[in-house]
Amino acid sequence: MRIAIASDHAGFVQKAPLADYLRAQGHEVEDMGPATDDRCDYPDFADKVARAVAAGAADRGVLICGTGLGIAMAADKVPGVRACPIQTVEFARLCREHNDANVIGLSGRFVSLEDNEKILDAFLSTDFEGGRHTGRVEKIMREDDPGFAGVPADFGL
Repeated sequence: MRIAIASDHAGFVQKAPLADYLRAQGHEVEDMGPATDDRCDYPDFADKVARAVAAGAADRGVLICGTGLGIAMAADKVPGVRACPIQTVEFARLCREHNDANVIGLSGRFVSLEDNEKILDAFLSTDFEGGRHTGRVEKIMREDDPGFAGVPADFGL
């Protein structure tokens, strides 16, 4: 599998070991930065990974920041990306089974390297379940819907 990986300064310490872990499992990994742990803005690196996944240059994306929250939110702005911040193996499995997530946001400050490796194992080995989840994912991915989930854009605010 082709995997794009990036972090911000808070996730930097886990980025290289996670990339090495993935390569050892036979994955093709592209490190999309940063090159140092100098302070940087996570949206810049989330965008690089998300665009690689959306364009098909990578099959999955792995992002690491302090919590995994902001970097996943930034990646999810790119059309074609379904990014989830994940801190447990069970949630990693469910984000794939139910949401067909293609980018994961990991916590470099609150989750150990060993636990993030297990989370990645689940994220990369779990297939999308399809079935009842297919229509929901299609609704998430609709770009032409002016409202969200059938709610009109002018619902009274």
